[in-house]
Amino acid sequence: MGRVGFRQRSTKETSVEVSIDLDGRGATAISTGLPFYDHMLDQLGRHGGFDLTVKAEGDLHVDSHHTVEDVAIALGEAFREALGDKAGVRRFASGLYPLDEALVEVALDLSGRPYVVWEVELPESLALGQPPFDPQLAEHAVHSFATAAALTLHVTLRRGRNVHHIIEATFKGLARCLRDAVRVDGAGDGVPSTKGLL
Repeated sequence: MGRVGFRQRSTKETSVEVSIDLDGRGATAISTGLPFYDHMLDQLGRHGGFDLTVKAEGDLHVDSHHTVEDVAIALGEAFREALGDKAGVRRFASGLYPLDEALVEVALDLSGRPYVVWEVELPESLALGQPPFDPQLAEHAVHSFATAAALTLHVTLRRGRNVHHIIEATFKGLARCLRDAVRVDGAGDGVPSTKGLL
């Protein structure tokens, strides 16, 4: 068995199915009903090197919030399942990620202790895509994913003016850090923690 996770989440507001293979090739099939969110999740799969499938239907006639949140939660849970006991993983990763004028810093730890620091002040912007994605939901999506995946995550905007660029750099940076952190580096077969457990 590979490092694969699957989650189904059904509420009165949404129906979500997510599958992820941490050792994939970056193949994605994303459908949330929100084209901009699909684009960001595609970045996560492709730049993370994960095979990622997301199918979601939600009450977009009300708002995009429920769909964004429930997809992020299901994805985080599937990611955590795929990690298993985390034996041999690198665990930590960080970097600076540019997209044109935008520069985002991402640092994470597969700690098993959910904690998120989000220092990304977005410029005023219209919603992105149609149906609309509220840019303020980017924080909620990242926070919900990290909490469900049990990550310690810091995201800091160094500079940027274009909201699309800032959010996309964030998702690409998160993807690359996840890719590095989950890599089995051969430094030992055990869990990379003095506790013996993550």
